[in-house]
Formats: sequence, C-alpha cells, structure tokens
Amino acid sequence: MTLADGGIDLFIPKVYDIVWSLIILVIVALFFYKFFMPKFNAIFDERAEKIEGNISKAKQAKDDADKAKKKYEDQLNQARVDASKITDDARTEATKIISEAHTRADSEAAQIAANAQRSIASQQQQAMVSLKGQVGTLATALAGKILGAKLQDGDVQQGMLDQMIDGLDKTSEKK
Repeated sequence: MTLADGGIDLFIPKVYDIVWSLIILVIVALFFYKFFMPKFNAIFDERAEKIEGNISKAKQAKDDADKAKKKYEDQLNQARVDASKITDDARTEATKIISEAHTRADSEAAQIAANAQRSIASQQQQAMVSLKGQVGTLATALAGKILGAKLQDGDVQQGMLDQMIDGLDKTSEKK
C-alpha cells in the first residue's frame, strides 16, 4: 500500500478503535456522573443558597436601612417642628415680658412724676407759707417805720398781710 492508494484511510480509525473508545468514554462518563456530578451539584447548590441568602440579607438590610432612614427623617422633622414651636413660644414670651416691662416702667414713671408734682406742690406751699411769714414780718416792720409806730396788734398784722398777698397773687396771675 502506498500513500496514494489509502491516503485518507490512514486518518479514519478502525471500527474496533471507535467501539473501545466509546466504551471507555461511557465508563468515564458514568463514573463522572456518579461520583463527581453530585459533588459539583452540591457545591453549586450551596453557592446558589449563599448567593440567595446574601441577596435576601442585603434586601433585608436595605429595608432596615430604609426604615431607619424614614424614622430618622421623621424624628428630624419632628425636632424641626418642636424647635420652631419653642422659638415661637420664646418670641411670644419675650414680647410679653417686654410689654409688661414697658407697662411697669410707664406706671412707675407716672407714679414718680405724680410724686414729684406733689413734692413740688408741697414745697411751693411751704415756700409760700414761709414767704408770707417773712413778707409779713418785713411789711409790719416797714409799715411801723412808715407810720412811725410798731404794729403790735396781731389782727392788724394779719389783715395787712392778707391784703399784700392778695395783691401779689393778682400780680403774679397777670404775668
């Protein structure tokens, strides 16, 4: 046989080689299917369970985080509302305190002014009484010198004083 006579037959195996190769392949496939496949399936199932567990844990963690975030936001909003209310209450209280202080200050100022007016009126009255006494004494002395005698009678002195004071009052009213 030459290369030209059976050239392609050299590359095609014989039937017994194909049969024995198939028998060995089936034995190896059965051995692989019987012993290795269950272990691979178990490993794949375990990994799938871990992945699914991690996914469910991640989902649960996300849900918990969302709930915590919502709770935090609600608390933050409530704190803002409370802070706003406290601020408004403080402003109202401050306005009330300021108003009361103004009212008290006005009342005290009015009372001080009234006391001052009474004090001034009292001092003016005292000054007038003192002035009447001094004017009376001076007038009596002057009248005594003018008339050349002392005016000893109290009624006469009082009458002269009253006339002079009435004259002074009329003059001060005209001014």
